[in-house]
Amino acid sequence: QVQLVESGGGSVQAGSSLRLSCAASERTFNRYSMAWFRQAPGKERDLVGIISYIDDTTYYTDSVKGRFRISRDNNKNTVDLEMSNLRPEDTAVYYCAAVLGGGTYYYRPEAMDYWGKGTLVTVSS
Repeated sequence: QVQLVESGGGSVQAGSSLRLSCAASERTFNRYSMAWFRQAPGKERDLVGIISYIDDTTYYTDSVKGRFRISRDNNKNTVDLEMSNLRPEDTAVYYCAAVLGGGTYYYRPEAMDYWGKGTLVTVSS
Protein backbone atom coordinates (compact mmCIF):
# COMPACT_ATOMS: atom_id res chain seq x y z
CA GLN A 1 0.00 0.00 0.00
CA VAL A 2 1.44 3.34 -1.07
CA GLN A 3 0.54 6.37 1.00
CA LEU A 4 0.72 9.75 -0.66
CA VAL A 5 0.58 13.04 1.19
CA GLU A 6 0.34 16.36 -0.62
CA SER A 7 1.40 19.72 0.74
CA GLY A 8 1.86 23.28 -0.45
CA GLY A 9 -1.62 24.36 -1.43
CA GLY A 10 -2.97 27.80 -0.66
CA SER A 11 -4.54 30.98 -1.95
CA VAL A 12 -2.63 33.17 -4.38
CA GLN A 13 -3.20 35.96 -6.85
CA ALA A 14 -3.31 35.40 -10.58
CA GLY A 15 0.16 35.45 -12.07
CA SER A 16 1.73 34.01 -8.94
CA SER A 17 3.70 30.81 -8.53
CA LEU A 18 3.14 27.92 -6.16
CA ARG A 19 4.90 24.65 -5.50
CA LEU A 20 3.09 21.51 -4.45
CA SER A 21 4.88 18.52 -3.04
CA CYS A 22 3.86 14.91 -2.61
CA ALA A 23 5.61 12.52 -0.25
CA ALA A 24 5.30 8.79 -0.81
CA SER A 25 5.70 6.06 1.76
CA GLU A 26 6.74 3.36 -0.66
CA ARG A 27 10.33 2.17 -0.75
CA THR A 28 9.80 1.12 -4.37
CA PHE A 29 8.79 4.65 -5.30
CA ASN A 30 11.06 4.51 -8.32
CA ARG A 31 8.83 1.82 -9.88
CA TYR A 32 5.87 4.20 -10.06
CA SER A 33 5.10 6.89 -12.57
CA MET A 34 3.76 9.82 -10.58
CA ALA A 35 0.95 12.08 -11.65
CA TRP A 36 -0.84 15.22 -10.57
CA PHE A 37 -4.57 15.50 -11.15
CA ARG A 38 -6.91 18.32 -10.30
CA GLN A 39 -10.60 18.68 -9.71
CA ALA A 40 -12.29 22.04 -9.99
CA PRO A 41 -15.68 22.67 -8.37
CA GLY A 42 -18.41 20.96 -10.36
CA LYS A 43 -15.97 19.31 -12.73
CA GLU A 44 -14.44 15.89 -13.11
CA ARG A 45 -10.98 15.06 -11.90
CA ASP A 46 -8.51 15.36 -14.73
CA LEU A 47 -4.84 14.83 -15.40
CA VAL A 48 -2.46 17.77 -15.04
CA GLY A 49 0.70 15.87 -15.84
CA ILE A 50 2.74 12.77 -15.19
CA ILE A 51 6.42 11.92 -14.81
CA SER A 52 7.83 8.61 -15.88
CA TYR A 53 9.39 6.13 -13.46
CA ILE A 54 12.02 5.23 -16.06
CA ASP A 55 13.66 8.40 -17.27
CA ASP A 56 11.79 11.36 -15.79
CA THR A 57 10.12 12.21 -19.08
CA THR A 58 6.90 14.11 -18.64
CA TYR A 59 3.50 14.65 -20.18
CA TYR A 60 1.30 17.67 -19.51
CA THR A 61 -2.21 18.57 -20.40
CA ASP A 62 -2.31 21.41 -22.94
CA SER A 63 -3.71 24.02 -20.55
CA VAL A 64 -0.65 23.89 -18.28
CA LYS A 65 2.14 23.38 -20.79
CA GLY A 66 4.87 25.97 -20.34
CA ARG A 67 3.50 27.00 -16.92
CA PHE A 68 3.67 23.84 -14.82
CA ARG A 69 6.59 21.51 -14.25
CA ILE A 70 6.71 18.11 -12.55
CA SER A 71 9.89 16.78 -11.00
CA ARG A 72 10.72 13.84 -8.76
CA ASP A 73 13.40 12.89 -6.28
CA ASN A 74 13.68 9.12 -5.97
CA ASN A 75 16.06 9.45 -3.02
CA LYS A 76 13.47 11.39 -1.02
CA ASN A 77 10.38 9.65 -2.45
CA THR A 78 8.89 12.97 -3.45
CA VAL A 79 7.30 14.46 -6.52
CA ASP A 80 6.76 18.18 -6.96
CA LEU A 81 4.49 20.28 -9.09
CA GLU A 82 5.85 23.75 -9.78
CA MET A 83 3.12 26.06 -11.00
CA SER A 84 3.79 29.48 -12.44
CA ASN A 85 1.69 32.21 -14.02
CA LEU A 86 -1.33 30.83 -12.21
CA ARG A 87 -4.78 31.66 -13.53
CA PRO A 88 -8.17 31.67 -11.80
CA GLU A 89 -9.11 28.62 -13.88
CA ASP A 90 -6.30 26.70 -12.17
CA THR A 91 -8.34 26.81 -8.96
CA ALA A 92 -8.92 23.21 -7.90
CA VAL A 93 -8.08 20.50 -5.45
CA TYR A 94 -4.80 19.00 -6.62
CA TYR A 95 -4.16 15.31 -6.12
CA CYS A 96 -0.99 13.29 -6.28
CA ALA A 97 -1.39 9.82 -7.76
CA ALA A 98 0.81 6.83 -8.53
CA VAL A 99 0.66 4.13 -11.17
CA LEU A 100 2.95 1.11 -11.17
CA GLY A 101 5.14 1.31 -14.21
CA GLY A 102 3.24 3.56 -16.51
CA GLY A 103 4.23 5.97 -19.22
CA THR A 104 4.12 9.58 -20.19
CA TYR A 105 0.74 9.94 -21.82
CA TYR A 106 -2.80 10.82 -20.85
CA TYR A 107 -4.30 8.81 -18.00
CA ARG A 108 -7.85 8.71 -16.77
CA PRO A 109 -8.22 8.80 -12.98
CA GLU A 110 -9.43 5.19 -12.79
CA ALA A 111 -6.09 4.03 -14.20
CA MET A 112 -4.14 5.20 -11.17
CA ASP A 113 -3.23 2.78 -8.39
CA TYR A 114 -2.92 5.12 -5.41
CA TRP A 115 -4.10 8.59 -4.45
CA GLY A 116 -3.35 11.29 -1.96
CA LYS A 117 -6.13 13.20 -0.23
CA GLY A 118 -5.54 16.39 -2.15
CA THR A 119 -4.56 19.97 -1.46
CA LEU A 120 -6.57 23.04 -2.39
CA VAL A 121 -5.19 25.73 -4.67
CA THR A 122 -7.22 28.90 -5.03
CA VAL A 123 -6.22 31.54 -7.57
CA SER A 124 -7.95 34.89 -7.39
CA SER A 125 -8.04 37.48 -10.14
